[in-house]
Amino acid sequence: MQIRYSFMLGAALTAPAFAADLNVKVEVPRLNVAEYHKPYVAFWIEKPDQSFVQNLSVWYDIKKKDNVGTKWLKDVRQWWRKSGRDLQMPVDGVSGATRAPGEHTMTFGAKAGLDKLPAGDYVLVAEASREAGGREVVRVPFAWSSKAAQTTQAKGDHELGAVSVEVKP
Repeated sequence: MQIRYSFMLGAALTAPAFAADLNVKVEVPRLNVAEYHKPYVAFWIEKPDQSFVQNLSVWYDIKKKDNVGTKWLKDVRQWWRKSGRDLQMPVDGVSGATRAPGEHTMTFGAKAGLDKLPAGDYVLVAEASREAGGREVVRVPFAWSSKAAQTTQAKGDHELGAVSVEVKP
């Protein structure tokens, strides 16, 4: 009888976490203002040191003729400086239309490239900017792991309401 053993050295240090889904829930508050415009909102992942990891979603006015809606993306300032200026919009699987006030849920997984994301601590960043309105950034720290489900959340003050991140292995 022959018994074979095989070992993979270093695999545990570089292997992705294999978490199945990252569910993001965001509230766009209904504001009582004279001139309301739906906000442009960008969602991305950073490391705790604020270095950029990956774009998840960008909501902007994609139906404007000749792609004129992209002109105002630079008002989503932090996202623009981190990665927006390097993108050619629209980006398949990332860009989408602005959303009306209410609660919105998005799910990201392997199709978004998260199956390649190494285990570790990260921050989901949501930044909103509204024409004739304000701008706000909400940061939600989370741990990307294949071991246990978790939910973390933060709350904006005016342009964004509650933002929650649920990691489901």
